[in-house]
Amino acid sequence: MSSKSHATLRYTSMRVSLFGACFFVALLLAHFKILPVMAGSAGVLLLLMIALLVSGLLSYVLLSKQRDQVSEQVTSGIEQLRAKNGGGLKNRIAAQNAAEDALDDAVRAEQGTA
Repeated sequence: MSSKSHATLRYTSMRVSLFGACFFVALLLAHFKILPVMAGSAGVLLLLMIALLVSGLLSYVLLSKQRDQVSEQVTSGIEQLRAKNGGGLKNRIAAQNAAEDALDDAVRAEQGTA
């Protein structure tokens, strides 16, 4: 399998790892009183929010290549699914509209001659 087939898994694991590292650093900073945080669950929640914010910003900058690979993977998957379904929803709607128009024309023609 190519490396692009696991792009989503790789990107997700890198995001989770980056969040874990940021949370660990925030815990260390709070432990050594560099980052003033309250004790208890409110302090942990604050550390989680800080880690989430910092890891989000870092992943935006550091993981752009992986994000592009995930985008390519998702796009190619959607294109393959559309090709497999034979054109998909647009073709089915057009066929239904044509059938409805034909039926409507037949009913009008019948009413006009009666």
